[in-house]
Parts: sequence; C-alpha cells; structure tokens
Amino acid sequence: MKKFFVLVMCLFLAAGCGFLEKEATAEPESFKEVATNLQIPWSINQVGDEFYISERVGTIAFVKTDGKVEHQKVELSSPLAEVAEAGLLGFVLSPTFEETKTAFAYYNYDDGKGPFNRIVTLKLEGNVWKEIDILLDGISTGNVHHGGRLEIGPDGLLYATIGDASNPNLAQGPQSKNGKIIRLNANNQWEMVSLGHRNPQGLAWREDGIFFASEHGHSAKDEINKIVEGQNYGWPLIEGNEEREGFVTPLLHSGANDTWAPSGMTFHKGKLYVATLRGEGILVVNSETGELEDKITGFGRIRDVFSNGEELYFVSNNLDGRGTAGENDDKLYQYVDK
Repeated sequence: MKKFFVLVMCLFLAAGCGFLEKEATAEPESFKEVATNLQIPWSINQVGDEFYISERVGTIAFVKTDGKVEHQKVELSSPLAEVAEAGLLGFVLSPTFEETKTAFAYYNYDDGKGPFNRIVTLKLEGNVWKEIDILLDGISTGNVHHGGRLEIGPDGLLYATIGDASNPNLAQGPQSKNGKIIRLNANNQWEMVSLGHRNPQGLAWREDGIFFASEHGHSAKDEINKIVEGQNYGWPLIEGNEEREGFVTPLLHSGANDTWAPSGMTFHKGKLYVATLRGEGILVVNSETGELEDKITGFGRIRDVFSNGEELYFVSNNLDGRGTAGENDDKLYQYVDK
C-alpha cells in the first residue's frame, strides 16, 4: 500500500499552539480526477456512484458514473445576490431523497434592499431543481461572512451555519441568527445550537456523536471548534487561545500569523479532514488531541471534503476569484487507496 502522504516540510504553529505541523504533498498516483470543469463547487453529495454538487453560480453539478457532468438548472424564488462570496452555497440531500427527490439549499439573494440568506427545500423534477418551500428567510448578510453550510446531523435534523454578516456584534446577540449554528427541530422550528461564531463554514460529527465546526478568523486564528450545545464560542470578544469566563476556546487554531480559511469538514477512518481555501489544502486532525497530523496540498483551494466511509472525495475552488485556475478547473477528486 502506498503511503497517503510524502512529508516535505515540518514547522511549529505560531501563538503557542504547541504541536508539530507536517506539511505534506499528496502522491499524484494516490488521487484521481472524478470530474472536471465544475463551476465553483460548494457542497458534495453522493448517491451510489453519482454525485450532486452545488455550484455557487446557481446550478447543481450532476456527476454521472462515467465522470460526465450535467449542470442542472435550479429555479429559485429570488435572484442570487452578487456580493462577494455569495451564490448557491450549502446543499444537502434529504434523508428521503431516493423516494422524494428533495434536498435543502442555502443561498444568498437580493430583493433590492440588500443581500439576505435563505434556506429552502428543492425538488428534482427531471433534470431541473425547483424551490418548493422556504424554511428560513430574511437573514441579513454582508458583502462577505455568509456562513452557508448545511448538514444532516446524526439526529436526522437539518443543521446550518450562519455568518456574522460582517457585523461582529450580531454574533453575541441572542435574538439574531447571525454568527450562530442553528438546527431545524422536530417541531419544524429553528433553534440555536451555539453562538459567538464569525464565519462558520464546516460541520462534522464523529462516530460517537461529538460535533465539530470550522470557522474563519479575523485575519488569522482560524478555528476548529468542538461544539457543545448552548455554548458561546467568543467572537468578537475572544479569538484563538484567548480565554475568558463563559466562552469556549477552540480545539485547534491556525496561529496568529497563519490563515487557513477552513470550509467543509468530514470524518474519514477516524480522522477529521478539513478543507481550506487560503491554506490551499486539507488538514488532517486528531479530534481527540487537537493535533494537526498532516496537510494534503497540491490541488489549490479546497472548498469541501466528503467521505462515504470507504472513499474520500474533495472539490477544488480555484475559480472563485481568489485562486489560480488550472486546466479544466474546478475538479472533483477521489483518494485512491493503493
């Protein structure tokens, strides 16, 4: 079996994180391109050997078993906002997708009064996704900090991350949904899971049900947090290793001089994998100790990672306006365990 990573550099994280970070480049033969020419992909979903991936431009990339891509139209009730980082973001198939052909989506729209966030139910009819219900609406957002991740938790409920809309004080406001992780409960009501977040973009659950989230820091100190319901994660009052009574410090952060811009997350064979944009790689984290064990690089900006339990997949985001696009970007990759 070929090794997953080739070690090329070792360094210590700044700001007293106190562990060794290994910068590693993936062996090319350990990875294969599943699909190419995606349009700023955001969220990966898999059904059998096929994939449904949201694209920020407002389409769903349907990746067939032969790798061919169909960019399926999405009919939304409002036009997508045109501010930075906006568009069709989070997307997750419902647990009953194979019977109902429904999914949940998070998008930014503009009604003429400014950009807002909305969470909706979509239904696939033929090869067109149609908005059939609005689950959450009118959530303010700024030019950036939209949040946008959707996931189905082990409890079968829909979870969402919402950014602070570039207004840090909203993250501490209990009446605002900005700067929060929320979920749609069994009574079809949105409830707060945690607060004090700046721009959370990743959610993942360990096999034992422990819950983790990724979050963009102000200019560094990007965070991986262990989420406990009802807890306050500090933004904008604390960041990184700062401590203050009543607030939770992160499991891991990038240090005072480094930026990851973490996004989608997944657990794969016991390790936490975190996609990073500015960091241009995938962090491999020991979720028990908070140790950053490895970093996969060589594919540019990474928006999302997905595991089906056996294979690991990820998507690049080199066409998002902040990366360097390669030939046939953006792409869906699979790790091949030789």
